[in-house]
Amino acid sequence: MLISDRPITAALATLVVLQLIMLTALYAGVPPHPPAAIPLFGMAPFLGAAISTAIAAMVTGPNTGRAGRGLSGFAALLALVSFGPQKYFDAQIGLIWPAVVTGQLAAIVILTQIGRAARRQIAAAANGFPATESGAGKVA
Repeated sequence: MLISDRPITAALATLVVLQLIMLTALYAGVPPHPPAAIPLFGMAPFLGAAISTAIAAMVTGPNTGRAGRGLSGFAALLALVSFGPQKYFDAQIGLIWPAVVTGQLAAIVILTQIGRAARRQIAAAANGFPATESGAGKVA
């Protein structure tokens, strides 16, 4: 693992743990737990998709190439469905705020790291350097 991938990998692991705890609370019926279903989909299948996307991003290299960055960004967006700013208006915010804040911070780290890697890759291409495995290009 590249040192530059550690923050994004840690943020993805954070999302996996948070979502696994949510899924466990849902199955166990331990409050506060997410609803079993929302108007758009069932919560358990959604959490399964979100968890698998985050793990796929970690396996492919979260900041390596379009696939890794795409999966990482998608994992962050999926997490924001559960931990986004709309949760501050949730009736149970007094009980769930640690997970909400942690999930939001993890999503911010992921999206920031993706943006930085993309900017480095664009700058390297503009300077005529081929992109490296990390997408950063050679250092002049």
